[in-house]
Amino acid sequence: MEKGITNSRIDALDYIRGFALLGIILVNILALLHTKIPEPNTIDASYQRFLYLFVEGRFYTIFSFLFGVGFYIFITRANAKGKNGFILLLRRLIVLLAFGIIHSMFQPGEALMIYAIYGLITLPFYRVNNHINLTLSIIFIVIFGVMGLKAALTLPLILLGIACGQYRVFENLSQKTKQIAIFTALMSLLSGIGLYIQYHNIPDLPFQNMIIVDEGGLIDQASIFLKLGITVGPIISAFYIGLLLLLLQTRLVQILLAPLKYYGRMALTNYLGQTAFILLAGNLFHFTANLSYIQTLYLCIVIYVIQIICSLVWLQLFKMGPFEWVWRILTYWKVIPLKNKVNNV
Repeated sequence: MEKGITNSRIDALDYIRGFALLGIILVNILALLHTKIPEPNTIDASYQRFLYLFVEGRFYTIFSFLFGVGFYIFITRANAKGKNGFILLLRRLIVLLAFGIIHSMFQPGEALMIYAIYGLITLPFYRVNNHINLTLSIIFIVIFGVMGLKAALTLPLILLGIACGQYRVFENLSQKTKQIAIFTALMSLLSGIGLYIQYHNIPDLPFQNMIIVDEGGLIDQASIFLKLGITVGPIISAFYIGLLLLLLQTRLVQILLAPLKYYGRMALTNYLGQTAFILLAGNLFHFTANLSYIQTLYLCIVIYVIQIICSLVWLQLFKMGPFEWVWRILTYWKVIPLKNKVNNV
């Protein structure tokens, strides 16, 4: 068995997953409900600016990074148990691809397919030296970020997650408070610089979320703003992660944010559930193309409350979320007990 490998969950990762889910829905809901561009000088216009400064391009990067960390942990623990981690992860990625294909029928901008495909590409890097993985991931994050290639960024972010898994960044976090604080302070400084630059390129009028290049190769003010958001996104995401890890060093914060941990433990179920709730609300209450930007926030809050309560109740009764359970069955090719032992008495 590899040194330092345990079977216990790393709670910090669940907190971060839950946190990432909170941000992802705020952006996804806009496209799913065909939310119109806000009118100038309104609260909706202000909320749009907030979203594209602090949310868009910040939370999917966290999820991509966590996918890489989970990738490493899964395969390492499988190998430590004497199983063929590569084969199991290959099955896991194929099942995730199937989930993504089905999900894309309802959510065109869904991410599961991208994670599965990039996961297959990065599969061989599990055995590559951690220093090489770290160097390659940072180089390509910088290149793709500067180029504004949002979809391409997912690949090096997954590789960065694998590298952090190799370095065992998330193990024994209570002994790494000083390092976390230094990292967070540095990311805070860089994030401040990045946000300052992006803020001074905010379009005068509300805009469409699309980088448009004209025939002369030029992009308009809104496109420059959006591209800058992609460039600085990984830095701000790193700051968010560092700050959350720092806060989680205190017991009080762990208790206050406990709902996030349960929300994150059912990340796949809740991610798919977000789409279901949004589309259901759009059809039942005729919200599609009828909600303003700020009204989508109110709907997201309602969905948060429902999903977090459901996650808390579900995980009192069962070991994992329903889609996580199906995912595990199809990965291991055997039925895994779902109920918690205490409920089987």
